[in-house]
Amino acid sequence: MSKEEKKTTDNKVREKAITRTSIIGIAANVFLAAFKAGAGIVAGSIAVVLDALNNLTDAFSSVITILGIKLAKKKPDQDHPYGYGRIEYFSTILIALIVFSAGAASLVESVKKIITPSQPEYSLVTVIIILVSVVTKLILGRYVKGQGERYASDALVASGSDASFDAILSASTLIAAAVMYFGHFSVDGIIGAIISLFIVKAGLEMLLEALGHVIGKRPESAITSEIKETVNAIDGVMGCYDLILHNYGPDSAIGSLHIEVDGSMSANSLHALTQKVQNAVLEKFHIFMTVGIYAVDNEDEEKVRMREKIGELSRSHEGVVNCHGVFIENTEKKISFDVTMDFSIPDKQKMSEMIRKEVEEAYPGYSVNINCDTNYSD
Repeated sequence: MSKEEKKTTDNKVREKAITRTSIIGIAANVFLAAFKAGAGIVAGSIAVVLDALNNLTDAFSSVITILGIKLAKKKPDQDHPYGYGRIEYFSTILIALIVFSAGAASLVESVKKIITPSQPEYSLVTVIIILVSVVTKLILGRYVKGQGERYASDALVASGSDASFDAILSASTLIAAAVMYFGHFSVDGIIGAIISLFIVKAGLEMLLEALGHVIGKRPESAITSEIKETVNAIDGVMGCYDLILHNYGPDSAIGSLHIEVDGSMSANSLHALTQKVQNAVLEKFHIFMTVGIYAVDNEDEEKVRMREKIGELSRSHEGVVNCHGVFIENTEKKISFDVTMDFSIPDKQKMSEMIRKEVEEAYPGYSVNINCDTNYSD
């Protein structure tokens, strides 16, 4: 099986798993919504009715997840050569807005209930239904979130987390029933308001997470570290730097990186090595990489010592992640290198100028050029 065929197969497995999980979520939430609505109407409990409404929004969210994954798998075309994978993030944004709106509407109704309270009646049947809801939601939440993490679906992870949280919120209605039974005091509106606030909070968190991906979120350090480890393990690679990943969906990305290599390598050997790096990353991570090179002179001992000294001077400054790509031309007295700086450094140019002066003082007569790299993935 070729790399492309393997990637296609993996994508199909992911799509089927997300769809199957979403269908299970729809069935479970519709079932719970019907039971809760009936119990809430009979008991006259706004908290239970609003909890049923929350289940309906969860079911609708699962429908959107299915539509999102279907549209996201549309093949790349002339107008969208990177594919349609980011539609999954937009589907998550839509889910977040639905959850937020449902929470806001619920909050309004709960406040009304607090202002003009009524006396809900919790029967044994109502309590049993709530208990069944709690257990079902806990199981559903764990399953959906687990599938979301396994198949890198933000929509499923959000739905699973929301379901687990719903179980706790549903259990809170039992507190209202206990207070009503033993204290003869209605806290139904207060419980409803608390549930509503948590729904609003969950909607905002889902929205911010999805928007982060659309805007351009830093890739997970676990992935970038593993990519660098994979590249550094390849024979001939002396260092891996400048890793950049462009996300076009949960399972679609392209990127670029630089590798340090022995400066004595031939063009043919370099070509073979860069292809080896590309194939290794594509095989393991399904990410196509553009590979650049930095030539390192290990035969000239003076240059080796200069390179080590320049690295020490650069890294001595707080916020400097690394120094790489050091190129020394003794004939023309030129030194050039890259310095990766963290976002904690407010003025990169000022830091660059400081390092440049230190290197020029260490090596009088040399002109120094520094390229400031952004810490995209370290």
